[in-house]
Order: sequence, then C-alpha cells, then structure tokens
Amino acid sequence: MSSCEPNRPQQLKNAKILGLPTREQILAFIQSSNEPAGKREIAREFGLRGNEKIALKALLKDMTDEGLVDMAPGRAFHKMGGVPKVTVLKIVGIDGNQPVAVPEHWEAEGIPIPKIRVVEAKGKRGALGIGDRILARTEERGNGWTAHVMKKLAKGSEQILGVVEGGDNGRFWLKSVDKKARFDTPIGDIADAKAGDLVLAELTGNTQRKSARVTQVLGDPFAPKSFSLIAIHKYGIPFEMPENAEVEAALVSRLPVTADHREDLRHLPIIAIDPRDARDFDDAIWAAPNAETGGFDAIVAIADVSYYVRPGSALDREAVKRGNSVYFPDLVVPMLPHALSSDKCSLRAGEDRAVIACHLAIGKTGQVTSWRFARAVARISANIPYPDAQAAIDGKMESALLETALKPLWACWRLLARARSKRAPLELNLPEKRITLDEQGRVTGVAEREQLEAHRLVEDFMIAANVAAAKALEAKKSPLIYRAHEPPSREKLVALKEYLQTFDIDFALGQVIKPETFNMILSKVIDEEIRPQIMEAVLRSQTQAYYGPTNVGHFGLSLGSYAHFTSPIRRYADLIVHRALVSAYGLEMPKPRLNDVEPMTGLTEVAVAKLAATAEAISRTERRAMEAERETTDRYIAAYLSAHVGEIVQARITGVQNFGFFATVEGVGGDGLVPVSTLGKDYFHYDEASQTLIGEKTRQEFRPGMKLELRLAEANPVSGSLRFELPEGGSYASDRPRHKGKAGKFDIGKRGRPQNIRHQGKRR
Repeated sequence: MSSCEPNRPQQLKNAKILGLPTREQILAFIQSSNEPAGKREIAREFGLRGNEKIALKALLKDMTDEGLVDMAPGRAFHKMGGVPKVTVLKIVGIDGNQPVAVPEHWEAEGIPIPKIRVVEAKGKRGALGIGDRILARTEERGNGWTAHVMKKLAKGSEQILGVVEGGDNGRFWLKSVDKKARFDTPIGDIADAKAGDLVLAELTGNTQRKSARVTQVLGDPFAPKSFSLIAIHKYGIPFEMPENAEVEAALVSRLPVTADHREDLRHLPIIAIDPRDARDFDDAIWAAPNAETGGFDAIVAIADVSYYVRPGSALDREAVKRGNSVYFPDLVVPMLPHALSSDKCSLRAGEDRAVIACHLAIGKTGQVTSWRFARAVARISANIPYPDAQAAIDGKMESALLETALKPLWACWRLLARARSKRAPLELNLPEKRITLDEQGRVTGVAEREQLEAHRLVEDFMIAANVAAAKALEAKKSPLIYRAHEPPSREKLVALKEYLQTFDIDFALGQVIKPETFNMILSKVIDEEIRPQIMEAVLRSQTQAYYGPTNVGHFGLSLGSYAHFTSPIRRYADLIVHRALVSAYGLEMPKPRLNDVEPMTGLTEVAVAKLAATAEAISRTERRAMEAERETTDRYIAAYLSAHVGEIVQARITGVQNFGFFATVEGVGGDGLVPVSTLGKDYFHYDEASQTLIGEKTRQEFRPGMKLELRLAEANPVSGSLRFELPEGGSYASDRPRHKGKAGKFDIGKRGRPQNIRHQGKRR
C-alpha cells in the first residue's frame, strides 16, 4: 500500500515505525486504509519483521478482546462496530429508490447492526430488491455507512423449522412450527428424515413454486424438551456453553470466599424466598426493627457474580452474547455455566457465599431514607418456597425462622407496601401460567400461578434495592444501565380512548397521564366479564421496557430512577450495575492469586464506551427470550389440550378481527381462532371501533371478553396453535360447505389450498 494516499494521518506518512505501533496508530491505519487490512498489511505498513510480527498478533488479539477491533471473514480487521472494507451485504429495505442493507454476518457483540445505504451503478438503478445479496466496498460517511456494489450474489437459502408429514403417493410435506404459516411446503429432498421427524430445512425454488430440502434431523417433536428445542432453534438462542467458558467457570469457582476484605454477615438469619421449582437463587433478604427511628434496617443480599465473571474474560464475552438466561417449563438456558449459575453463585442455605449487600434504612412511613453497598460474605439460613413462607406467616405451618426472620420481614414489608400504595404504580394483575410435567417431561397440568403476599414482599424488597443502586450510582455520577419504561405514546392513548368508549368508559386525554390514571379506570370496572380485556387493553397501550444508559424513569413503577441490580446470575444488565458499584464505591478486591484470572471486577473504560450498544443488545436478547418462552408455553398448552380435541370447553374471546375471533380456554390459556366461515349462514360485519363481529340478520355479536362455550377443533403442539368452533353449526356439522376451485370441488382446509372464508367484514 502506498504511503502517500490521500487522507492518511500525518503521523503515518513516510514513517518507519520502530517496534510495535500503538493501539491508536493501528486503529488510524485500519480506518484510513482503502483496502482490507489484515495482519500482513498492518505488519507491512509499520515495517514489522520476525518476532515483531508475533508480538503484533498478540496485540491484535488483545485489541479484539478489548472490543477495539473485530475480524471480518477473510481475516481482515476493522474497527469494532464498523464494517469491513469489502463484505457481503443483504438488502433489507428500500428507502425511496435507494436500497438499504445490513452485513450478512455481524460478530460485534453488544453493538447494533448498522443500516447501510447502497449506491447502485448508473444504468443499474432499481436492479436490487429486498433479500438480494451483494459483495460491496464500504465507506464511512459522516454518521453512517455507504456501500458500492461490486457484484450481485446468489440469494442465500431460507431456513425453516418443521415436522415431516407423509403424503399421498410417497410424497412428503413440511409443516412449519410457526403458527402463522398458512400452508405446508412440499419436500424435494427428504435426506434421512422420516414422517414425524422434527427437521431443519432449506427452502429452494421461486416464490410461486417452493420446495424444502432437509438439512438436519432434530428428532421426535413430542419427545421431552423438544418444545423448548424448537424455540431455541427458531430464535437462535445460544444453547451449548463453549468449552473455554466452562473451563474458566471451574477455575474461578476456586476463588476464596472469606471475610477478608468483606463484611461478615454470617451471623444474621438471612433467608431466600423463591419459587418451589427455582433453578438458581441470586437474592436473599433480612430485616430487623430500629428502635431509634421506629422503622427498620434491612439487607438485600445479592450474589456477587462480578467477583467470578470479570471484564474481558471468556465468561464475560459469553454472558453478554446471551444477555440473559432463558427459562422454559422443562429446562433453562443459563447465561452462565452451571458451575456458577446453580452452584457457586447460587445462594444455597448453609454455605458461605460471596454477596454484594444493599443495606437499607426504612423509615416508619415506608420510605427508604438511606442506603449503603458493601461486599460481604453470607450464609443463608434457609431457602424457603413462596407457599411455605406464606403458610408459616399465616400460622398454617411451623417454621424455626418465624420469629427471627419471617415476622420482621413481613413487618418491614408492610411499611414498604404503604409507601408503594402512595406511589401508585400501575397495577395489572394478569395471571401467569404454571405448567407441570411428569418425570418423562410430558405435560400433566396447566394452572394459574397463585399470587401471595410473599410474592409482593420479595418484589417490593427487590424494587427498593434496585432504586437504591440507581440513586447510589447517580450520586457518584457513575455511568450505568437503567431499566427504562417510557409513558404511553399519544397514538396508543387515542386508540385506548376509542376502545374504552365502546364500554361507556370515559378517558380524558387532556390530563397528565400517570400510572394511577389507569388504576382508576380499572377500579371502576365491576363487570368481571370485561375486566380482563380492559386490563389487556391497558397493557397493550404501554410501551415496552428496555435497557439504556439515559435515565427516562420507569413509568409503570412510578419511579424516577430505576436499575436492575438484584439478578446478576440471569441478567447481564445487573452485572453491569454491580461492576459500576464496585468502581464507584471502591469495592475492588485484591488481585487474585490464581493464574489466568482477570484482575479487575469493576467497570472498565472499554465497557463504559460500549454502554449504549450493550444496553441495546441485551434489550434485544430479552425480547428474544420473552418470545421464545411465550411460544414454548403455547406449545405445552396445546399438547395438554390435544387430549381434549372435540370436547366442549369454557372459553373467553380475547380478540376480534374481520376474519374471525380469537379465544382462550378459561383457567388454561392458549389462543385459538374461530374462523368467521364457521359461524353459520349469517353475514357478519366487523365493527372496528368496538372490535365486534355483528350478524347482519341475527344481530348476534362476538366481542372481546365475552364468555362462551366452544368446541376444541384442533390443538397442534408443534406450532402451539389452537382452533375452535361453535358447538353447533361449525365445520363438524354434516352440511359442511364445499367450495369449487379451478381443479374442481375440494373440502375446506385441504392441503395446498387456503380455506375459502365466505364472511369477510365489509369496510364501513
């Protein structure tokens, strides 16, 4: 490469660098180079030879670990968060008449994937469409990136996860696990799969005539853990823990846990209250009355994960990639190896554990008046399930810790609850589903989780500690990741107002909208039939919470400052907050004696520089986990209900569209469609404002919240989808309609053809 190229930094022009270049010089060269800059090009630019090349390799590895550079395919380096000089891009959108692309491979963990404007050659504009792949030369312009097309590539294969079904005449079809998929796909190459197998396949062919080629056989879709594995494959959730992370977890597990450089809390009756089926225990609590203030002193002890998972380590890189643990009914995909998540970091009773203790002073009105954070060693007195703690406090079960631990905790919590009530956070008591499995992993029951005082007690102590962590870091002007929840948008509030009007519920938009505004609306709803749907409508009007380095408050909790601190075993955001506390309050530990263990446990400058990108990345992994968990729950519910197909069930309408309505089985859950084509011979209009289907002749109505009896017509455990029909007059009836197509008569639902829905709602 010539040393007299334009825009080359002055210090590199005509320079013969003796020894290794600095990190800044390497970054300047990589950014200014018009060609891909690999190790060979960097060595040539700085005149490195022999051992200097070996040292350069080590320096580049350090810069990669530090998040300064990244390596693109082809072993060329580029600035972390940047784009390689020459790379493969995929067109994902068209802005005006200009294609917008993203890198096909993006390895920069914690940094959002960039959107790149594509410049097409003259005479070829408009040749690129969504889904096209190109080889392009990229350049950074201002605050964005531009790509110049070098070559259009063949389109990449589309992957689909599904179950093989045997068809007529030896033909096979692929039934997608996606409940939104309307049609099955013919299989052109079945490989070693057989009917009933869960497989991963490539879609080939064009839009009009697609077929599937099986690339991987995953096994029996109804085997234990298969429902979870479907979600893991579909959403690309990292499942196998890499060997280097496992080895490092075993190494750091040997770090000593003593009272050296830590407070000793082992004399206090600190207890952990968790679900009976909890897989890890990362929080424990203690409280005692303070005679001087009339309030309480409390401790929220959280596993000191930052002591074991250190910045720059293999464990840290894997944790930020995962972002959070993912919990399924039959298994957990942990953020950290089991040696830490369910052993050394888990606050198990009777064992010395490293913790970060949040000391809280709670006044007699329930306000937290002061806080202090310290590294400590604790020995948990007991791991108590929620129902057992509640039974003990209600006098229904004996407990050796009733007087020393449980009663003081409940007395302290009643003060916190008083302050919570005054704060008036959003109160949406939507039930959660609990799925029970037998030893073979088969679903045996679905029920709503019981809501106890014990649940609210732990929640309020955790909220108090999270607020204290945010305010403590703000006091030190320390960077941190907030848990942000913004107020609802005006568009959503207008939609909610229109919806509430259909129930004659007033909702004035001119007022200052607070969480208690919604609480007041719900308090006026007496009719138990419509109350759940009003709560769901209020929930849909809310924005989604996320992580970010800027404090926008937490609308739902009615709090000005809020951060996640209490679950570092399962959330990377909490680990960042722990590190920030270590750095801000001088809680660093002495350098460990074990070799190969990173020395620091606090927040590094590299991490601070990447804080916004990290927050965005873990917000995405959180959403990914929520979707995967929800879909897996739907599959288990469908599996449970599959034994009841053809039976009449008690249901409630959850949503209405012009093509039919969705309903859920009372007390069980799961959403299923009742197509408008099965509602009989009447013509149904769809009223968008009230979200109601209205029969033209019969004036029969189907509206959200309405309870009714339905026949369960289909329950598909693989996709998690349900289908219902009216008890009479549905497609089970003998006069089931037949429709005429191009190839003659065919039954509704016949493979390869859409259902002929007769009653589409007219626009009014």
